[in-house]
Amino acid sequence: MNCSVDGNVKSALLNGTIGNAIHLAGPGQLAVKWWGLYDNCANSQPPPAAKVKYWGTWNVKYWGTWNMMTLVWLFAMSGMIVACIIYHIFSSEHYRHFEDMLVNMCDERARMLQQQFGVSMNHVHALAILVSTFHLGKKPSALDQKSFAEYTARTSFERPLMTGVAYAQKILHSEREVFEKEHGWTIKNMHSKDLNPIQDEYVPTVFAQDTIGYLISLDMMSGEEDRENILRARASGKGVLTSPFKLLESNHLGVVLTFAVYEKELPADATVEERIEAAAGYLGGAFDVESLVENLLCQLAQNEAIIVNVYDITNSSRPLIMYGPDTSTVSTLSRVSPLDFGDPFRKHEMHCRLAREIPLPKLAIGFASGVLALVALICYMVYNAHIHVKKVVEDYRKMEELKKRAEAADIAKSQFLATVSHEIRTPMNGVLGMLRMLMDTELDATQQDFARTAQASGRSLITLINEVLDQAKIESGRIELEAVPFDLRAILDDIVSLFSGKTRDKGIELAVFVSERVPEILIGDPGRFRQVITNLVGNSVKFTERGHIFVCVHLWDDVESVQVGNKESFSKEFTEAWPKNYSMVSCNTFSGFVAINNQNSWDTFKLLLENGSSKQMTSNSLNVSDTVKLFLSVEDTGVGIPLQAQQRIFMPFMQADSSTSRTYGGTGIGLSISKCLVELMNGELKFETKEDVGTTFTCTVVLKRWHGSIFSDTKRPPNNPLPSSFKGMKAVIVDGRPVRSEVTKYHVQRLGVEVKTVYDCKQALQQLLEGTDCSHSSATGNLDMVLVDKDAWGVSTGLSFPFLLKEVCQRKGIRKLPKMILLATSITGVESEKSKAMGYLDTVVMKPLRASMIAACLQRALGIGSKGPQGRLLEEPPNLRNLLYGKRILVVDDNRVNCRVASGALQKYGAHVECADSGKAAIAMLQPPHKFDACFMDIQMPEMDGFEATRQIRRTEQLHNEQDCKKASDSLVQRGSEWHVPILAMTADVFQATHEECTRCGMDGYVSKPFEEEQLYRAVTQFFDSKMTS
Repeated sequence: MNCSVDGNVKSALLNGTIGNAIHLAGPGQLAVKWWGLYDNCANSQPPPAAKVKYWGTWNVKYWGTWNMMTLVWLFAMSGMIVACIIYHIFSSEHYRHFEDMLVNMCDERARMLQQQFGVSMNHVHALAILVSTFHLGKKPSALDQKSFAEYTARTSFERPLMTGVAYAQKILHSEREVFEKEHGWTIKNMHSKDLNPIQDEYVPTVFAQDTIGYLISLDMMSGEEDRENILRARASGKGVLTSPFKLLESNHLGVVLTFAVYEKELPADATVEERIEAAAGYLGGAFDVESLVENLLCQLAQNEAIIVNVYDITNSSRPLIMYGPDTSTVSTLSRVSPLDFGDPFRKHEMHCRLAREIPLPKLAIGFASGVLALVALICYMVYNAHIHVKKVVEDYRKMEELKKRAEAADIAKSQFLATVSHEIRTPMNGVLGMLRMLMDTELDATQQDFARTAQASGRSLITLINEVLDQAKIESGRIELEAVPFDLRAILDDIVSLFSGKTRDKGIELAVFVSERVPEILIGDPGRFRQVITNLVGNSVKFTERGHIFVCVHLWDDVESVQVGNKESFSKEFTEAWPKNYSMVSCNTFSGFVAINNQNSWDTFKLLLENGSSKQMTSNSLNVSDTVKLFLSVEDTGVGIPLQAQQRIFMPFMQADSSTSRTYGGTGIGLSISKCLVELMNGELKFETKEDVGTTFTCTVVLKRWHGSIFSDTKRPPNNPLPSSFKGMKAVIVDGRPVRSEVTKYHVQRLGVEVKTVYDCKQALQQLLEGTDCSHSSATGNLDMVLVDKDAWGVSTGLSFPFLLKEVCQRKGIRKLPKMILLATSITGVESEKSKAMGYLDTVVMKPLRASMIAACLQRALGIGSKGPQGRLLEEPPNLRNLLYGKRILVVDDNRVNCRVASGALQKYGAHVECADSGKAAIAMLQPPHKFDACFMDIQMPEMDGFEATRQIRRTEQLHNEQDCKKASDSLVQRGSEWHVPILAMTADVFQATHEECTRCGMDGYVSKPFEEEQLYRAVTQFFDSKMTS
């Protein structure tokens, strides 16, 4: 059978059927796995398609799994073999290390023991020679017991491990009687200490060291071990040792060393008989073997303890222990070192073994375990790779499905929030609108109070709804920031105006200061910026009952360059010694009350002013960056935040304690939203606080610099220019609080007035009199006004300043005085009458200060309401009535109540209003030409919503404009203005996507339900010109 292998191989490789290919032994012969191919032979029929599919699937699954398991088992077996080899290598090295260590230690101890034993034997041998020379060689003997004992005692340091030495003299039986008479004692038996029985030869001890003096007169031949030692010693002429035995006094194991003492010197080759015949006595010494070995082991003590045994193996079948425990413990590792003590007859050995079992080879176990773990991990990874590939596809499919469901849920959530917002705000619009219309009717005081209370509750509910929706958008990540130009100073003035009533009622000062280095127009999200500052100021107003609330804005570079030092010392100095009577405390802050830090104290504030002025002069000639980083601080002297609540102050719906919401109101969500908004502006919100002292919130925000022209750019922010009638005027501000006077100067300078500040009363009087013009009898030259704070140097101290100035001027003959204007946070009727009596004008500038309000007050005070000093007409500040009077406006809303509310609000300001209840009706009424100047259109309406209605209106206007253009070109008549009615959406939806949809469909703006006068004014001011109305 001839099979076409090459074609099958090629086809299989191209189709991916074969995962791997191998080479056969023959060159150029390519082979593949047989289970991956279908042998397409010439005589075979192709299998059915279903069968091919089945067998192909079965082959891939079965053989793929078989190959994977085979690979795993092969790799596992290889890993186990490698681990065993590694364990064998490392464990062999481990045991070899301990074996070498034991060999070295045992051999060293055996060598040292031999050396010390040999030294002691040499000293004993030398003592034997001394006895032979001075006792046997001298007649009479030069030695006696006293001299021998004294000499051996004084030379005992040379024999530290010997209990003592003694000399025993050889006495024949025939010489015994004479010997005993000569020495005055009888020879005794060693064991019984009785008279020694008759025998041929005696060896009584003649001389002995004091330590073994009890041996004198004892016959050494009566002891079996000593007798054997004496016989071997005189026959060999060398030192001989006894077998181990218990020493008499110490009861330690020991041996006796014996040297023969000859009457004359024998030649080296003397025979045994000659040595026995010449032997005259014997010198012996007892070795304490236990003490000898113990001292040696102490000298050679090391980290690794070993057990040492010394044996006398003269009788190999019955070795005698000389040192060490007699219990024979079987050790895994031992060493035997031979010992040579100089006695050829006696043989000794030292046995050493480790005191503990050899520890396990941790390194070998670790490496082997590591290899096994690595192999197991690889096998696990290889095996699970097969399963993981299957799971990936399934997980990806599930992930796609879950993603679609999550996106759908997110869209549903947004739609739900939008619907809830609309459905709640729509009836609230009716409630608040009707309450506002009710308050415009004739009501008595009680009814007005009820209506105001209901309106305040409704506004609180709207605020809560807005905050909850903002929090929901933040949590879902759908909140977006606008990037439009806006006037930061105007926004801060609006916020001050919003809280002015509450701060006046409480008698606390609210002020705003913006550094001159901060650009006038910035690009960002004015609504969110306003929301952050409003939340911070609102919290301060709620929790402050005395002192001040100071909002300050600087460039971050200026604050960073001015190093504010001694924060801790400042705070500690004023807060630890804080008396109970807070009103008596004074310091260089805005109001004189202690703040939490010195960020806005006069010393730091002055540095910031000086630094800002110097940088303002240099930055005018330099290129500035496109981004502006602002530093904002809101400082109050309120109750502070308790320590236990500081950790959760930025958590949603969390307040200092359970009574906070009942005492001060609020939901505890404003700070959480503010922190998120600040972070979206690439900034950071922080705070410092101390109970009963106050709190300072600081934040940084990054905005863009606006490079457009304020007069020509069509995308400029709504800008209400301040009156120009005050330019060129001069004023002096008198206030004992330097920070407060600089804030007043900031607001007055915005009107174009040249301002000087004076802090001291005497200096103020002197400066006002320095510019006296004698010809006109007027002080201060061309000074136009003097602004004095009511509490310049204390409570109501500024009221008497004009009287003091008048007295000084009378003494100097000056009759004409500048206009005296009083600044006050609050003023009673009595204080008002007193101020007029002292010389102030009727107009009192009430705080908190803002430029527009100061301008209006100065116009009335200086009498320039219709014409200024230079003859320029002064325009009346624009308002809604000026803008809407006589305008025809179409209101489109399917809700009748909302139509009535919107109509009533617009008619209040002089507009002519018509209503439509659907988008189709609005399209019909706005067909060009029509009479309407603007249209307010609801977004969510049945049949046709506001978006679609606006699109159709814009298409109709475009078509009409094109027809007018064509007619004008055909008749060569000048074309009139294009039709484009301003359409503003009335939306209860606060989502950014809704606002973007309003712009896309052609709307010109939007107002949120319920709309207030301020937001309505901002919406229509860009379409209508202000007109004077009577």
